[in-house]
Amino acid sequence: CRQLFRSPSVPGRVPGPLSKQGLLSDSDSPANAKWQRRMAGSPEQEASLEPVGVWLEPYTSAQLEEIENLLASDDQELIGDFSKPHLLPTVEGKDPALKYISAGTLAAVLSGHYSSFIESSVVVDCRYPYEYEGGHVKGAVNLPLQRDAVEFLLERPIVPQEAGKRVIIIFHCEFSVERGPKMCKFLREKDRSCHEYPQLHYPELYVLKGGYREFFFQFPGHCEPRDYRPMEHPAFKEELRKFRGQSR
Repeated sequence: CRQLFRSPSVPGRVPGPLSKQGLLSDSDSPANAKWQRRMAGSPEQEASLEPVGVWLEPYTSAQLEEIENLLASDDQELIGDFSKPHLLPTVEGKDPALKYISAGTLAAVLSGHYSSFIESSVVVDCRYPYEYEGGHVKGAVNLPLQRDAVEFLLERPIVPQEAGKRVIIIFHCEFSVERGPKMCKFLREKDRSCHEYPQLHYPELYVLKGGYREFFFQFPGHCEPRDYRPMEHPAFKEELRKFRGQSR
């Protein structure tokens, strides 16, 4: 799965593959097209840029080579369909193939700080129901099993109604070490299988670093009920056994 969330390296002058996949037209250079996609997706630029493909003056070959080299070193920052950069600031996490955000960034999303760019943000709580009922992020949906994620997210995909706005999905579990990252990878894989590469229903996926435990201790006001029930709570041993069996 390590390549599911990463963009391919800039192809330079290698002919064939990208045009065949429909990423670029025959008349576009890789540097031009990728620079247009990157700038068109930047929050600071989205409201003011001319339509993609409009240039005030031609670039010199030296300038194009410089842009190409820049994108080659930073291409992993593009979202899953390679159309624009990630909106949310990311932090280092356990799995380098995934994009992690901090508890503070999630709190900013919930507070509407990114509302100019996000049409819909879905927080997917991958913990077991008794954990979710004991305290969860306000507005989060509880999808502990893979079939739950398929039914909620892929059978009825969330489509942005306003051009240029984003739909982002944020996964977490108790610590975001196993269940949340695993579900994030699963959704990307299933989403890929539904489309011609590189199209996706949900190109922008994140994992909440530290999971619900870290978020609750930092931002309890964004949780309901305002509490935290660990997975290994002694009063829920039977529920834990049951859901672990269903998850296999």
